[in-house]
Amino acid sequence: MSKNYAQKAKIPVAVSSEVGRLRRVLVHSPDSGLGKVVPSKAQDWLFEDIVHLDTIRRKEYDFYTKILLYFLDPACIRGRLAEIDDERNRRAFYKPGNDGFFRSDKVVELQWLLADILADPSIKQKLVASVCAIEACSYEVQQDLQSLDPVHLAKTFISGATNDHRLLFAPIPNFIFTRDIGIVINHYVLLNKPAKKARTREALLAKYIFFNHPLFAEYQDKIIELADTHHHFLLPREGDDRKVTLEGGDVMVVSKDHLLIGISERTSSEAAHQAIRILFEKNVVKKITIIRIPKKRDYMHIDTIFTQVKRNVWILLGTFSRKAMMHEDEDEVQRILDNNKKEDKLKIIQFRKKDPDTPEYFENLEDLLTDISKNDLECTEKTRFIYSGNNEFPFDAREQWTDSCNLLALKEGVVLGYDRNDKTVEAFKANGFSVIHAKELIEKMENGSLQPDEVENTLILMPSAELSRARGGFHCMSMPLHRDDLTI
Repeated sequence: MSKNYAQKAKIPVAVSSEVGRLRRVLVHSPDSGLGKVVPSKAQDWLFEDIVHLDTIRRKEYDFYTKILLYFLDPACIRGRLAEIDDERNRRAFYKPGNDGFFRSDKVVELQWLLADILADPSIKQKLVASVCAIEACSYEVQQDLQSLDPVHLAKTFISGATNDHRLLFAPIPNFIFTRDIGIVINHYVLLNKPAKKARTREALLAKYIFFNHPLFAEYQDKIIELADTHHHFLLPREGDDRKVTLEGGDVMVVSKDHLLIGISERTSSEAAHQAIRILFEKNVVKKITIIRIPKKRDYMHIDTIFTQVKRNVWILLGTFSRKAMMHEDEDEVQRILDNNKKEDKLKIIQFRKKDPDTPEYFENLEDLLTDISKNDLECTEKTRFIYSGNNEFPFDAREQWTDSCNLLALKEGVVLGYDRNDKTVEAFKANGFSVIHAKELIEKMENGSLQPDEVENTLILMPSAELSRARGGFHCMSMPLHRDDLTI
């Protein structure tokens, strides 16, 4: 990071809610590695399908970038839309490393931060050696990487390819899901430990960025890493709950004193146990709720089954509603059979720092989320739930698969979601929310007929034909670095 850039970056690293006004966010624009996913490796690289890179960039993710800039850093974009969208210029604005790249200190690009730290010869040498070690590169490849300039080296670390199109190692296409590399909890950063081998390089790059970039210089003593257990290398397989694996999609900061941690396909009980111990020891939060969800690809993380819209409004997959968990629509035989499906059980346990040996239990997510709205956020309005697919079968499951529950709040009541989830959109409208397509909103903000501060109680619909096939929504594609505190 240049000195001027570092001096501009004065917003602190601080997140104490899911819906406070977003002021700074860490993202990664789709890179050429996404275009190198092949069918035979798609599942190994955690993709369900191969996606069309140019469509994702031009027709989908670019809208996300514009919306973020208009809300977080309008000086970077307002009045420039015609110039930016000109075919001769558009990629220069969106691609890190180009002279015309937007370089916002509010909408912060991971690849740009990586190039910054690689300008330090010592860091460059260490990181090249580390990447080559985990990717089993030859000594010759290591020397070739060492000779690259910081911008090209950062691109190669992420895409796997050099400028002459040699593919040195696998891409890391999941790097667009920046939520999973870490999570800001108040003024602390909890780094992840990925469950899948395909994300090992992501975690390494993120670690070097957080420990070495000037943006995080004041927070070096507030970066938390979870350690592997003794003899972890003897544990038999991926998915063993004694392994320490944690991803940011399973962590939610719902208030300054209360953290949610999911135990899922990607986050282990051992990691949750370590996080509870460390976060309580460091007085980061006073209360941690563990949510164990079924280890199914359908769900992956807790943010695929619920996210927060307002203090008293949540989007939720109806499978985990009070009515569904109580089996109210089933006869006695079906209820008994369902209760024996241990792998499908939801378990919610809440621990308090002052008395961790006396946990509290919740029967379902609605009870927990209502408690958060009422007691943590002191909301006097009734807690409301908007359901995936309007809670209608089969739309509930279909739209949850395409991330109807995985929404990003730009501020309280203003969220980003996919335009393909029609029944969920109906549910938002029925709950009094306005709905607007990203293209229309951008046009209004560009011509001055609507300002970001004027947007209230709104679902912003983002184009999603290709992005949704990557199996992650805008909650996944964002790592908030700073949100305004909610006034309670």
